[in-house]
Amino acid sequence: MAPPAQSQRSQSPSQPSGKSEVSDLKLQLRQLAGSRAPGVDDSKRELFKKVISYMTIGIDVSSLFGEMVMCSATSDIVLKKMCYLYVGNYAKVNPDLALLTINFLQRDCHDEDPMIRGLALRSLCSLRVANLVEYLVGPLGSGLKDSNSYVRTVAVVGVLKLYHISASTCVDADFPSTLKHLMLNDPDTQIVANCLSALEEIWSAEASTSEEAAREREALISKPFIYYLLNRIKEFSEWAQCLVLELVTKYVPSDSSEIFDIMNLLEDRLQHANGAVVLATVKVFLQLTLSMTDVHQQVYERIKAPLLTLVSSGSPEQSYAVLSHLHLLVLRAPYVFSSDYKHFYCQYNEPSYVKRLKLEMLTAVANESNTYEIVTELCEYAANVDIPIARESIRAVGKIALQQYDVNAIVDRLLQFLEMEKDYVTAEALVLVKDLLRKYPQWSHDCIAVVGNISSKNVQEPKAKAALIWMLGEYSQDMQDAPYILESLVENWDEEHSAEVRLHLLTAVMKCFFKRPPETQSALGAALAAGIGDFHQDVHDRALFYYRILRYNVSVAEQVVNPPKQAVSVFADTQSSEIKDRIFDEFNSLSVLYQKPSYMFTDKEHRGPLEFADELGNLSIGEAAHNVISSQRVEENDKDLLLTTAEKEETRGSSNNGSVYAVPYDSSTSVFASQTQIESAISNPTTAGHSQHASFGIDDLLGLGMPAVPDVASPPQLKLNTKAALDPNAFQQKWRQLPVALSQELSLSPQGVASLTVPQALLRHMQSHSIHCIASGGQSPNFKFFFFAQKYEEPSNYLVECIINTTSAKAQVKIKADDQSTSQAFSSLFELALSKFGTP
Repeated sequence: MAPPAQSQRSQSPSQPSGKSEVSDLKLQLRQLAGSRAPGVDDSKRELFKKVISYMTIGIDVSSLFGEMVMCSATSDIVLKKMCYLYVGNYAKVNPDLALLTINFLQRDCHDEDPMIRGLALRSLCSLRVANLVEYLVGPLGSGLKDSNSYVRTVAVVGVLKLYHISASTCVDADFPSTLKHLMLNDPDTQIVANCLSALEEIWSAEASTSEEAAREREALISKPFIYYLLNRIKEFSEWAQCLVLELVTKYVPSDSSEIFDIMNLLEDRLQHANGAVVLATVKVFLQLTLSMTDVHQQVYERIKAPLLTLVSSGSPEQSYAVLSHLHLLVLRAPYVFSSDYKHFYCQYNEPSYVKRLKLEMLTAVANESNTYEIVTELCEYAANVDIPIARESIRAVGKIALQQYDVNAIVDRLLQFLEMEKDYVTAEALVLVKDLLRKYPQWSHDCIAVVGNISSKNVQEPKAKAALIWMLGEYSQDMQDAPYILESLVENWDEEHSAEVRLHLLTAVMKCFFKRPPETQSALGAALAAGIGDFHQDVHDRALFYYRILRYNVSVAEQVVNPPKQAVSVFADTQSSEIKDRIFDEFNSLSVLYQKPSYMFTDKEHRGPLEFADELGNLSIGEAAHNVISSQRVEENDKDLLLTTAEKEETRGSSNNGSVYAVPYDSSTSVFASQTQIESAISNPTTAGHSQHASFGIDDLLGLGMPAVPDVASPPQLKLNTKAALDPNAFQQKWRQLPVALSQELSLSPQGVASLTVPQALLRHMQSHSIHCIASGGQSPNFKFFFFAQKYEEPSNYLVECIINTTSAKAQVKIKADDQSTSQAFSSLFELALSKFGTP
C-alpha cells in the first residue's frame, strides 16, 4: 500500500484527515488480527495509540470495535490496557457491540497473569450494561476468592459497580456477606478498606428497605469492629486510614475510659506526614470529647502544634485547607491560639487566598495582650501592592477596633489611613470610621477634624461616599462646610448613579437642616424635588415621606429623622451560630473550606450550573403572553407627587409605591413619634389641626410651593417587547461588539435574597417585566445572569450582565445597548424590576 502524498503542511498524528484515515486503520488492524509474525505487537501498539488518541479528542472510532477485539488476543499487557480502555468507552453507548467483548474478557479473567486477570475483571465490571449483569456474577465470585491480592481488590470494587447496575443481582448473589468475610479475615489491609467502603455504601442504601442491612450497618460501628480496625490502623494506606477514622467519629464510647483508650491509640496519628490523616484524627478527638468540656479544651491545646506545622510545611493548597479548619477552631476557642498569632502573619510569596484567610484569623485571635502587635502588622499590609489584600487589612483593623481592644491606638491608625493619598485606602477607612463613630461617639471630635479635610470629589466608591455623607449629616454642627458640601452633592444629583448614596444624601440633608436651617434650606428643597422625581422607587418613596412629614409637623419630622441615638454595642454577625455549629459537625470536609453547610452546595435547589435558558426563551414567545405581567412604573408628574393621598383619591385613586430597598435606618423613631402620628403624616399631612396654609409654609420655605412646583424632567417612557427573542450566538456576538453603556451596583431586598435559593424565581420575575434570561449560573452566594430585552416595535436590543452576591445583597450590573441614548431609561426599568423581586 503506497503511502499518501505529503502535503505542504504535515498532518498531526492525532488529527485524521477524514473518514479514509479511520478506514485505513480498520484495514490495518484487520491484517494484524491473526498475524503471528515477529514484531506484530509493536505494530499493534502504534495502531492502538492512534485509535486511543482519536477517541480522546472526540472522533468516533466505534466502527473499529470488532477489529480491536480481534487484536486483543495477545499477551502484551500494554495492548490489553489500551484495548480495555477502548472497550469501556464504547460499550455503554453501543450495548450491542459490548456483547462482542464478553468472551475475550471472561477468557482473560482466567489468565495466568494476575495483572491481566485484574484488568480484565475491572473492564468487565466497567461495561455498565444492564443486560450483561448475568455475565459478571461468575467472574466476580472467582475474583473474590483469587489468590492474588490485586485481583481481590478489583473484585471488591467490582461488587459495588454491580450493585449500582443491578442491586437485586448483587444481593441475590450474597456478595455483601462475602465482602464482610473478607473484611474480617483478609490479611491485605487495602482489601479490608475496599470492603469497608463498599459495605458502607451498600448497607446504607439497603437499610431503608431491609432490617438485616440496617443491623449490619450498625454492626460496623460496634466496639469489637472499631477496635479491630484501630489496632490495625498503622497497616492501612493513608486513604484507608482516613476511611477508618471517619467511621470512628460515628462510634459512641460507653464511658470516659474508652474515650481515652481510643485517643491513646490514635495519638501518633497527629504526627503523620499526611494532612488528611491529621485532620481526620483531629475530628475524632473533637467529636469524642464534645461532652467533656475540660478535656475538649485540652484537645485544642494538643492539636494546635500539629496543625500549625502543617500550615508552614505544606503546599499553598494544603496550607489553605488546614488554615480553613484552624479558622473554624479559632472562632470557637480564640484564646487558645492568641499566643500563636505570629503564625498567621502573611508571607510575601503566599497566594492571595491564603493571605485573606490569615487576615481573618488575625482578627479572630486579637485580644488585649496582642492587639498592638497585630494592628502594627496589619497596617504594614495597607501599603501592599495587592489592592484586595490592602483593603482586607484595613477592614481587619476596623474589626479589631470594634472588639473594644486598645481603641485609642487603633483610631490613630485609621485616621492615618485617611491621610494616605490612595483612593482605595481612603475609601475603606471612611467606611470603618463611620462604624467606629456609631460605637464610640466620644471619638467624633478627633475623627471629624480629619474627615472634614477630605474632598467629596476624591471619593468615588458608593459605600465610602455614603459613609462620608452620613458623617456630614450626623456631625454637621461640628463641620463648618457640611451644608455647602451637601449642597454641591445635591447639585450633582443626576451624576450620582448609586441609589444607596442618593438615599444617604436625602437623610443627611434632612439632619443638617434641623441643625443648621438657614444654610441648608435651599439644599433640602432641591434634594426633595430631585428625590421625588427620581427613577429609583425607594429614593422616590423616601423623598416623598420626608416631604409629607415636614408638611405635617417639623418637630415630629426631627424626632423621626434625627432622634438622640445610643451607641451601637454589637454589630450583627454575618453567620448564625447554628450555621457555625453545623459546619463544625462537618469538620474535615468541603463545608469548612466553603464556610457553609454541605446542603447549601450539594442540594439541587442550592445549585445553579451555567445553562442557557432555552425553556424560558420558548416560554417568552408562546405561553408567556398569558402570564407576563407588564412592568409597572411611576407615571406621576411632579404636581401629582406632591399631592396628599386624600387629594389623589379625588382624581384617580391612591397609588401604592411599596419600598423594598434595605438600607440602614434609625430604629429609635418610635420613642418620640407614635406609629399613628407617622401614618397620619404620610396619608394626610394637612389634617390633625394643621391648616393647609401652614403646610404651604414649608413648601415656600423649601422652594416646593404648590403654586410654583420646580420642573423636574419626567422619566423617559420606554416600552419593552413582551415577546422578545434573541439567539444565544447573536447575544454573544453583540456582547463582544457593543461597549458598556452603564455599570452600576444595585441592592436586593431581604425578601429577594431569600427567594434566590431558587434562581429560576428571579428568571420568572424578570420575564414578567419583559426582561428575559438567556444564560444563568453559579451557586450561593454568587450567581451570574445574562438578560436581554428589546424595544417595543423597534429592532433595538439591551444586554445585561448581572452578578448577584447574596451575602452582601448587592448586584453588579453592566448594560450594553444598540441605542445608547436609551440606556439610562432601560437601566431604570431594570433597577425597578430587580427592586421588586421577592415582594408579594
